[in-house]
Amino acid sequence: MSNDVSLDINQESNPVHNMLRATDKITALYCRLSVEDTKEKDGKDDPSNSIQHQQIMLMEYAKSQHFPNPTFFIDDGYSGVDFSNRPGFQKMLAEIEAGHVEVVITKDLSRLGRNSSLTGLYINYTFPQYGVRYIAINDHFDTIFCQRHQPQNPCRQQGKGGAWRALDHQRSLRLQA
Repeated sequence: MSNDVSLDINQESNPVHNMLRATDKITALYCRLSVEDTKEKDGKDDPSNSIQHQQIMLMEYAKSQHFPNPTFFIDDGYSGVDFSNRPGFQKMLAEIEAGHVEVVITKDLSRLGRNSSLTGLYINYTFPQYGVRYIAINDHFDTIFCQRHQPQNPCRQQGKGGAWRALDHQRSLRLQA
């Protein structure tokens, strides 16, 4: 009797290998720039908001913090007020809903969105529902520090500040027009 059993652990059909691959989630690096955002400083072009600048900043941050599988989602030339018409955001949202995203990182809160109600909904409800952490680098904002049971919830406080920033930005756009 021969007991020739192959235990090749590198086979794609190996359930342990497949299980490990299933836990590899991506880090979503979201960049957005509207036409209005390119001219924020006294009506002059603002290169610090450029998509390329955001990509460099987000990749450096992801690497320095050892976030796995950084993947870019980009909306160049799209307003931050409407989430539904942004193809990059919709693709990222589909990946989140499929359970493929561990963390979403943006340059700041305004890159995620300028509609404070919807931005807050994504940060405080949608992302946590799928176990997704959110980080806005320049705002020093990270949902890992948000605890719903704390009376001073930093997510809600920051969200309120984000609402004021969005309102101020809308006012400045009207004044420029």
